[in-house]
Amino acid sequence: MRLPVLLKTYGALTAALEPAVLGLLYWRQRKGLEERSRLGERQGHPGRVRPKGHLAWVHGASIGETLSLIPVIERLTKRGLSVLVTSGTRTSASLIARRLPPGAFHQFVPLDVPRYNRRFLDHWKPDLALVAESEIWPNMVVELQRREVPLILVNGRVSDRSFQRWQKLPSIIRSLLERFALCLAQTPADAERLARLGAPRVVMAGNLKFDAPPPPADPRLVAHLSGLIAGRPVWFAASTHPGEESAIVAVHRALAQRHPHLLTIIAPRHPQRGADVAAIAERAGLRAARRSAGIHPDRATDVYVADTVGEMGLFYRLSPVVLMGGSLIEHGGQNPIEPAKLGAAILHGQHVHNFADVYAALDAARGALLIKDSSTLARALSQLLSNTALTRQMARAASEAVQTMGGAVDRTMQSIEPFIVQAKIGARR
Repeated sequence: MRLPVLLKTYGALTAALEPAVLGLLYWRQRKGLEERSRLGERQGHPGRVRPKGHLAWVHGASIGETLSLIPVIERLTKRGLSVLVTSGTRTSASLIARRLPPGAFHQFVPLDVPRYNRRFLDHWKPDLALVAESEIWPNMVVELQRREVPLILVNGRVSDRSFQRWQKLPSIIRSLLERFALCLAQTPADAERLARLGAPRVVMAGNLKFDAPPPPADPRLVAHLSGLIAGRPVWFAASTHPGEESAIVAVHRALAQRHPHLLTIIAPRHPQRGADVAAIAERAGLRAARRSAGIHPDRATDVYVADTVGEMGLFYRLSPVVLMGGSLIEHGGQNPIEPAKLGAAILHGQHVHNFADVYAALDAARGALLIKDSSTLARALSQLLSNTALTRQMARAASEAVQTMGGAVDRTMQSIEPFIVQAKIGARR
């Protein structure tokens, strides 16, 4: 299969720039974005011995993508395959390692440098590769095809923005997608876009995130914190981004007189921003406490900053109303499925293109409410905090909506079964 000139150029450039990439890795490590003891994994060096037998490689970019793959990983291990799970962020690594079933283990994905990829594949020798959503790294795709390792896109999605960008490079994306043995799309729209971009084998399997279990929480901790905040009106701004916290703090101040002892919980999408978020609240004259400092909210706490990893399940269970971050700014919105499964009424801004179909379904079921600006958010919160019956009704509608959209794991496993059989008998297409 011939490579377009631009793909050849990309491969040559990334190979030539390997020293600069290494420098970038060390810079990221100093900034706290890479784990020092595991930098070798980002260069393709293995962090452990390869298990004997057949191995499937499963990759998700970060926390959300990788967690959605857990049910698939569990099914693969039950089929007798060892599963190598990779991701690219520190937060995902620490969380995913605790959630993996026996027979699966985590490594950091190598950067898309030809030598790193060869080193990675020489050691792990996967019989099958599954990548989630839109993780299409050119050098890795080409190298897997050269080694005749079946590559499958699972939970695939192509946003309208990505589709428009890829249409400007039609030969590149077509050449890459032709190297996928199969593309499993989240929605009919995603399937159509993948096919129009050149994917020869596309199946609409649905969104795996609807089948992923909700994030866990220690029942004792839930009970303890519930006791500390009992009797207080509480709401949770989840996975927020820069530019959103100021508006959230302003809404808290606007509501505080009408709702005495109001507690606002903010979980920044990147926990290392916890100090910045607390400072925003304190500059507004509010008392903030940070979860990462081991402090529990007391009666004087106005804003509780949940700047830890792996505790979203705790705060979703504590909060009857959840505002999904990334939607008040042009980020595209964060995944609302988890709080919907855990019984929260959902609020969101206008920028939700990352999960457009999910939000559309929740809105249509009246389990979620679109917020246009800060004043709309304040009014909606005030109503929900004052009317527990309405809040419960929204929460129930949200939960029922996401339950009806499950089944993607079964469809995904059915589609990849022929490749599992090939992997187990050692045959490759």
